[in-house]
Amino acid sequence: MKPTGVIFFPAFDWAISPTHPEREERLLYTRDQLFEEGIMDLPHIKEYKPELASFKDVLRVHFCVPSVEERIIEAHLVAAGSALKLADAFLAGEIKNGFAIVRPPGHHAMTVSHANRGFCDINNEAIMIEYVRKKYGIKKVAIVDTDVHHGDGTQEIYYNDPDVLFISFHQDGRTLYPGTGFTSEAGWGRGYGTTINIPLPPRTSDEGIHYVLDNLVLPILEDFKPDLVVNSAGQDNHYTDPLADMCFTAQGYALLNKKLKPDIAVLEGGYSVETALPYVNMGIIMAMAGLDFSNLKEPDYSQNRLRNGSSHLDYLKKLVEKQLFLYRNREEVVNKQYAENKNRFYVEQKSIFYDTEYLYEMQNNKLRLCPECQGYRVIESTARHRDGITYNVGCISIPVNCCRNCHDEARAVYIDMQEKARYDMVYLQDRIDDRYYSFHVQKGIEKVW
Repeated sequence: MKPTGVIFFPAFDWAISPTHPEREERLLYTRDQLFEEGIMDLPHIKEYKPELASFKDVLRVHFCVPSVEERIIEAHLVAAGSALKLADAFLAGEIKNGFAIVRPPGHHAMTVSHANRGFCDINNEAIMIEYVRKKYGIKKVAIVDTDVHHGDGTQEIYYNDPDVLFISFHQDGRTLYPGTGFTSEAGWGRGYGTTINIPLPPRTSDEGIHYVLDNLVLPILEDFKPDLVVNSAGQDNHYTDPLADMCFTAQGYALLNKKLKPDIAVLEGGYSVETALPYVNMGIIMAMAGLDFSNLKEPDYSQNRLRNGSSHLDYLKKLVEKQLFLYRNREEVVNKQYAENKNRFYVEQKSIFYDTEYLYEMQNNKLRLCPECQGYRVIESTARHRDGITYNVGCISIPVNCCRNCHDEARAVYIDMQEKARYDMVYLQDRIDDRYYSFHVQKGIEKVW
């Protein structure tokens, strides 16, 4: 039997502050417990050493403002590179699945990255997905985000991609950062219906989460038939987490992982350093490795105090019915939208708050509604950084399944934007040719990766 691959990367040289909840101890307690329990000595587990992702790997996903060299440090490249390492091992047939227990986390990082938000600078899962799509030709990917906070960055990156299914269950955004992840957020263009948000009421327990898993998540995955399943493995749904108000247990997480059967799991949040993370991480690893986790329980575990009432479960049943209907009827909605908006753009304006560094970004988004492909995106972004400099940038993203007409049109938009004095930088993300460009308007200098 093939082993489960595991990578630890505590990122000793990266911290928001010495006492911040997102700190290196999140991984150190887990690592100590796993070795003390002898889990890492079993033949079921194979430990890998982390490797660096490249700037090009990052640029397949992100527009880093003002530049990737100035925005990204080595710790970010190692965290993302750890996910790439396990993906390579999985797709080479060395392991049956893998878990990257790494930091910094990434699921709040969006396409444009001005600063850290939600403790995230770059999106580890998205970087891995675009890497394997390019290297191995993988087409359909499913991401199941189990973090208590809505994975708004991952959602935004794949909001118009019909080949990436993004499912997020999280504490209701009316009660928790980032205040998004509602059922109405279902996708753009051809990606409509492949974003499935499951906002859960506070205090949802194992019973409620597994009801959603069994009756919504797993049936959708079975229908979608992804080539790769990724678990964005946040662990702050745990009943002891200090930043949220949910009631999931280590047993609940382990059983979820056993049912979900992810190919790759990547650690996201989880800030109960001593009372949750060692147990949850060990439960996930044991489940992925096919080991018995029935005796794994937190010292203060009490099943009776972690139950939901009938009204709570009634709400979840209605939520499941609504989102199943959305998914099953997505093609009808998409066909109607494109029939009414041939050869036009979908336009959206939004403000994005970077809570860690306390800055606001204003975006104007345009999605090409092409009858032949998912279309390209144009993002105009403005943000005042902490150094007092305001950056106005233009970004063009060409997806890997873009048609030739849209490909040529998007490249023409990139050239046209270079002549506009209102931009400081113009970027082009060309996933078809796997080439990534940045143009400094004032200096007239272009860099290509």
